Amino acid sequence: MSETPLSSDRSFLDLGVPARLDDVLRAQGITVPTPIQAATLPDSLAGRDVLGRGRTGSGKTYAFLLPVVARLTAAGGRPQPKRPRALILAPTRELVAQIDAALAPLAAAAGLRTRTVFGGVGQGPQVQALRAGVDVLVATPGRLEDLIGQRACDLGSIEVTVLDEADHMSDLGFLPAVRRLLDATPRGSQRLLFSATLDNAVDVLVRRYLDAPVTHEADSAQSPVSAMDHHVLHLAHDQRIPVLVDLTSAPGRTVVFTRTKHGAKALARQLNKHGVPTVELHGNLGQGARTRNMEAFHSGRASTLVATDIAARGIHVDDVALVVHADPPAEHKAYLHRSGRTARAGAAGTVITLMTDQQRKDVRALTRAAGITPTTTQVSGPGHAILRTLAPGERVLVAGGLTTGDAGQASGQSSGRRSGGGRGNRGQGNGGQGNGGRGNGGRGSRGQSAQGQGGTGRSRRRRSGRPAGSTAPASGRRSHSAASFSAGR
Repeated sequence: MSETPLSSDRSFLDLGVPARLDDVLRAQGITVPTPIQAATLPDSLAGRDVLGRGRTGSGKTYAFLLPVVARLTAAGGRPQPKRPRALILAPTRELVAQIDAALAPLAAAAGLRTRTVFGGVGQGPQVQALRAGVDVLVATPGRLEDLIGQRACDLGSIEVTVLDEADHMSDLGFLPAVRRLLDATPRGSQRLLFSATLDNAVDVLVRRYLDAPVTHEADSAQSPVSAMDHHVLHLAHDQRIPVLVDLTSAPGRTVVFTRTKHGAKALARQLNKHGVPTVELHGNLGQGARTRNMEAFHSGRASTLVATDIAARGIHVDDVALVVHADPPAEHKAYLHRSGRTARAGAAGTVITLMTDQQRKDVRALTRAAGITPTTTQVSGPGHAILRTLAPGERVLVAGGLTTGDAGQASGQSSGRRSGGGRGNRGQGNGGQGNGGRGNGGRGSRGQSAQGQGGTGRSRRRRSGRPAGSTAPASGRRSHSAASFSAGR
């Protein structure tokens, strides 16, 4: 196994990435490979089977997209109807969409056709695209198996297959379908498997389907991020909502996790009721609602996302300053992957677990298994000083939170209630790596980028009753850019 240092002075060109694709990355402000990219690209570009282990947010997406596009470009030719040339499998539709968004500029530069395939939407456009010919197919296992069963797709011409988040596919019970799909691809074709952990089920895939794989590890899920601070707030059950309102009304983007879909829906409703613009993400939402909610979160119209574990691995969101476990997860892998929504790409972040008396034993066992030694504080309510330390800055609220009208606003429009104080200017996203600008003193306007390449300005609705032009105190908490929907990380 190759362990890669946390930094690299090698460029993408040094690693063997074609100049045309390097130009695409540079146009997005991406010039320095992440450790997992530096580790795996020389081998994957050379056509070897690769097992890459790295946490979500470590740069795995470009680590496999670049060799896929480079291989197909070098081979030349055009896809046959219903027979894609490359297959990328991911566990959730959100992750499929984000991979495809990162793939789009690379594929355009190489003249390749791409298509996403996942459930929850009509299959007609998917079938038509496959019939017309697809170079790179990005899919979830279930819908792809359905289309193969209908003879709308054949994997007999696959040249390279990627399994992304293989351990999450195992957690979701997808491995039998993954095995059937891999069995349908040609023997001897290249296979790249990326996973944050390597448990027994994933190891079976490696031994069965990868031919003499080169294994690289960089920043795996078991290794806690040094820039991530872990805290446990011990409180009474009836103080959960007041404390959550206080934390989520501070500057910065926040993800709050619950165990159940019902809990996520109820908590999102309560936060909005208390004035925190919030969206929800869980399995009961249709694809349209998921997309709208994520757009609201990425654009900054919603400052808080309340989610079940579907978002711990299926969503790549840069610039999250705070992760809150409103419900402690059931096991330590979920804790690590939830926590990985913050401190991405070298940024700092804070993780908070809310714990009641009844949960003390479970939380102690959970953090021990995760290799975490959190700071535990007894909190009486939202007035406790530790909350200002963990989430510094002015607390401001919007009557009604995120309303239906807010969610429907077009990108780039201003609310008309501008202020020089408050939540600070959020700078433009700097490409897929998510290097955003810092806010200027509070909660004013934000710049946004739909694909991480900068964008038009947006003004946030003021969340306080202070007169326009008043100045907010400088916040010690990081203010972030509205980064790309797909960070390539």
